[in-house]
Amino acid sequence: MKTRTSWREKLEAHKEPKIIKILIPGTSDIENIIRGVPRGKLVTDKQIKEKLARDYHVDGTCAKVLGIHIRIIAEAAEEERRGGKKRVTPYWRVVKKDGSLFPNFPGGAEAQAKLLEEEGHTIVRAGKKPPRVEDFEKCLVKL
Repeated sequence: MKTRTSWREKLEAHKEPKIIKILIPGTSDIENIIRGVPRGKLVTDKQIKEKLARDYHVDGTCAKVLGIHIRIIAEAAEEERRGGKKRVTPYWRVVKKDGSLFPNFPGGAEAQAKLLEEEGHTIVRAGKKPPRVEDFEKCLVKL
């Protein structure tokens, strides 16, 4: 049986700083990626992070800021829809890296599930786990 790593061992394992270049993404780049996802297709937040890092030649993209901006894009799209706009940024096509849905999107994961089902996706609901898109990997766009 493997013994747990002590907090001291964890502390000692990372003594030296690591210098990396990390992108703090802007909303326009993220929104442009999401707008490019066609009906019936999906993109993961991880794919977006990796594409932005490649595009800007950096080591990584800040996941926290990316998540905040995706939420802002989703809320803005719903605000526009309430205002009568027909074509809005299809934020509902963004799923987590495991195909699960976002509980913090407008209307929660169930509202996202409904929009995805309207586009032909099958949603799996298993107990207390967040809903996820069945076989989502087959629907991912290439970025």
